[in-house]
This record gives sequence, C-alpha cells and structure tokens, in this order.
Amino acid sequence: MSKMMDDSIKLWTAKRKTALVIEIIQGKTTVSEASRSFDLTPSEIEGWVEDAKRGMENSLRANPLDIREQYEKQLRDL
Repeated sequence: MSKMMDDSIKLWTAKRKTALVIEIIQGKTTVSEASRSFDLTPSEIEGWVEDAKRGMENSLRANPLDIREQYEKQLRDL
C-alpha cells in the first residue's frame, strides 16, 4: 500500500477515501485487505466504491446532474 495509507489513525477524509478507492479499483489492494488493515467494515468500503462509481458516471455525462437532482433520482429509483 502507498505511504499515505500507512497511518490508519488519520481521519477518513474524502481525499483519503478517494485514494483507497483508487487503489482498490487499480487492484493494488482488495476490500477485504483494506478492511483488515484499517479496521473498517467491508460494507463501508464497498459503499465508498459504489459512491465513487456513481460520481464518476455522473461527471462523465453530457449534462451532469447537480447533487440535489442526483439524490432525488436515487430516491425515485428506490
């Protein structure tokens, strides 16, 4: 894992979550390895991965949804 991921005492800021999600997507670590290393639940990390995928999908749209529209669409889809 990268040097940034070594200190598990740090707060899980958006920047730090992003770095971990990128490592998972790139195959540098797995959800289960990260879960054990950082004392997080696999479902918590998987949620970050899903949030990241939705964010990427939205940012690549021709007309990205604003945050409010995005949450309203998610609620309708449920």
